[in-house]
Amino acid sequence: MTDVKICGVSDPGAVEAAVAGGARYVGFVFYPRSPRNVTPETARALSSLLPRGVVPVVLSVDPDDDQIDRMNPAAEMFQLHGRETPDRVAEVRARTGKPVMKAIKISRPADLAAAAAYVGAADMLLFDSKTPPRMEGAMPGGNAVSFDWSILAGREWPVPWMLSGGLDPDNVADAVRISGAPAVDVSSGVERAPGVKDPDRIRAFLAAAGQAG
Repeated sequence: MTDVKICGVSDPGAVEAAVAGGARYVGFVFYPRSPRNVTPETARALSSLLPRGVVPVVLSVDPDDDQIDRMNPAAEMFQLHGRETPDRVAEVRARTGKPVMKAIKISRPADLAAAAAYVGAADMLLFDSKTPPRMEGAMPGGNAVSFDWSILAGREWPVPWMLSGGLDPDNVADAVRISGAPAVDVSSGVERAPGVKDPDRIRAFLAAAGQAG
């Protein structure tokens, strides 16, 4: 069974669809530039709707200690999606007492070398696509851009890992088959507009991912 994270959730309808479809993780974004940005208060309210066993994940980009402290009540796991060093990842884990997932940006096989430094600091790795340098308005994630999934095929990691980047209900099964991913993450691929989740697409994604693994 492929675990699924529905990221960038900002309303109860999306939470309900994610939970009903069997999502393992639900992500809340704390990044003002993102159309998926929510306040700590909203994230706490939405995370309270999650049943036991569905993990609320707080995503941020190079957060300082104050931001970490404000986000902490809404999180059971942190996702760091910026340029955080292994030392910073370890600091966040120690400060919060919660597991940390670190995003690694990929466009070619050589990019995987960066992941090794985070083993031991991060509890989970997330392999996301590296945003094309000339892409207008690009965010650190949620840009609907994928990479060559075969880069990950046959790779083994000493920590759990997740695949992200350009996934949607139509391609997630192929992504899992090609990459061997045990878990997948989706944000823009289940939206009807930037930052607006579509419950039907969430359900379709979860169903497709469920058949893939």
